[in-house]
Amino acid sequence: MLAAQTKMEAKLFLRHGEQQLLSFVIPLAMLIAIATLPLLDSPQPLQDSFPVLLAIAAMSSGFTGQAISLAFDRRYGALKRTGASGVPSWVIVSGKVLGVAVVSLLQVVLLTVVALLFGWNGNFGLGIGVFAVGVVAFGAMGLLMGGTLSSELVLGLANLIWFALVGVASYLIFVAPEVPRALELIPSVALSQGLVHAFDGVFPGFEILILLGWAAAAAIAAIKWFKFA
Repeated sequence: MLAAQTKMEAKLFLRHGEQQLLSFVIPLAMLIAIATLPLLDSPQPLQDSFPVLLAIAAMSSGFTGQAISLAFDRRYGALKRTGASGVPSWVIVSGKVLGVAVVSLLQVVLLTVVALLFGWNGNFGLGIGVFAVGVVAFGAMGLLMGGTLSSELVLGLANLIWFALVGVASYLIFVAPEVPRALELIPSVALSQGLVHAFDGVFPGFEILILLGWAAAAAIAAIKWFKFA
């Protein structure tokens, strides 16, 4: 039952045009542009930007995509109808989480293959571990927003927060000479910086703790206030 729910959620996610744009098209287009055009004043622009591109991918699928999909499922009664068919609520929620995990895996494979073709290199194993923690954190935040707010509010707020998080992380990575420790409390900055350290072969313990803190706080709040309608 859980496998079937996961497969359905992943298919629905991949069929949605806006989700494809945020999760695949924008990160991939940014990667190719940075790798082929003189956009960054850096001798290794792809090495500097790839962690941020993966962070954008995690935020797109885990947070924005999850929140919008869940909010509209609630609006149109899809969650209630699924529950009325005999599917337990934990299977519905778990299926959505695992569906995002499947999409995130596809994102990593696609972006990494393209980056390798353009000459990127790094500690892939440790980086993917940090990426997974980021997906969990942003996925929990997406569940909280999509499971508590109205679809209209989520549609505008999720995209606004996505742009803000991407903007802050990009500015601090590409423009600021050094990221202040306090700003790593912002989840997008923590994930971007964690991926930078991980790809350099350094274990990002502080950044992982920040992401796990966001994941725990969002998950606890989602469990308390989540609504199926």
